[in-house]
Amino acid sequence: MSAQPQAPPPLPLDLAPAFPSLGCSPTEALSSAFDDTLRLLFQPFDARHWIKLSIVCIFLGGGTSSAAFNWSLGALPSDVRFHEALERVRQYLAEHLWLILLATALGLALGLVLLYLRATFRFVLVDSIVRKDVQLGAAWGAAQPLGRSYFWWLLGVLVAVGALFAAGAVAAFPYLRTLAATGSRSLAGPIILAGCLMAVVVVGLLLALVITLTDDLAVPLMYAERIPLHLAWRKLWQKVRAEAGNFTVYVLLRFVVSVTVGMFVLFLLFPVLVGFFSGAIIAGALVVLALRLLGLMWFWNPLTIILAAVALLLLSGLLLILLSVVGMPGQVFLQDFGMRFMAARVPALEALWRWPAPSAKRR
Repeated sequence: MSAQPQAPPPLPLDLAPAFPSLGCSPTEALSSAFDDTLRLLFQPFDARHWIKLSIVCIFLGGGTSSAAFNWSLGALPSDVRFHEALERVRQYLAEHLWLILLATALGLALGLVLLYLRATFRFVLVDSIVRKDVQLGAAWGAAQPLGRSYFWWLLGVLVAVGALFAAGAVAAFPYLRTLAATGSRSLAGPIILAGCLMAVVVVGLLLALVITLTDDLAVPLMYAERIPLHLAWRKLWQKVRAEAGNFTVYVLLRFVVSVTVGMFVLFLLFPVLVGFFSGAIIAGALVVLALRLLGLMWFWNPLTIILAAVALLLLSGLLLILLSVVGMPGQVFLQDFGMRFMAARVPALEALWRWPAPSAKRR
């Protein structure tokens, strides 16, 4: 019987006072993170590390969107009538309430599962960077308590933001309906709409900033001190108040670096995605033409719908894997950047960097 994966041993936190800080400024943290990423991924290159880290980054949003997503199945032969089949499926769903409720329930369940995986795999990524090794089973088991804390916080924040938007829409709707019914040309309508749009933008930016700071700074603090998220945010807020300038520079530099990394990944992905989608469309067209040569016509029925759905799932899975593999180094680099920045301010986190790499321990 195979042994169960064991949680990684606790790291020696008492080593922290014996070493100087690893870098106080955001630029020093950025330089250290770049060196860490090179060592983890390329010195030496280990395909297993890339595969494991890519699996982790699939659930962290690894990858970058591309204009290549605008490719359409309309390039297939016209007798396939793909859009007509989609319209028939949409109409069938609209006529059956239980299918709508089932799809909604499945969508919510899938969203919760993905949210939990995102919260837990964030700690797996931190563990992999700290230990300079990827131990998916052991890190997953050890990250469960911290991942649940992060999951409930994420869920609460998303529910609160959704309730806030819903309350704002309910409050503004009567005024907009009255203005539309009276045909008034008052500036009140445009002002209300502009205010709603501005509120959505501001709240969205604040939410993105809070989640980014949580991923970059609060999660490593939780990992190092084994504390729940609300305590990590309390400590993080104290440090932000004490070093407002450094944290402001970090946020600005983090934004610039993330945009730069995204552009670089997009530059690499664009020709690959163009070829990927072109190959998929050509393969679909060849299947249809081959059926025509055999004297068969493509008709939409339950069997062909299932086959098309399976093909789209495979295509989406391959695309997701491709995006994750290419975007993974950027995810590792950005996470390491936040960890290096916090390490100089949290002794427990600083001590983790002194944990020897697997190759060093084998010597």
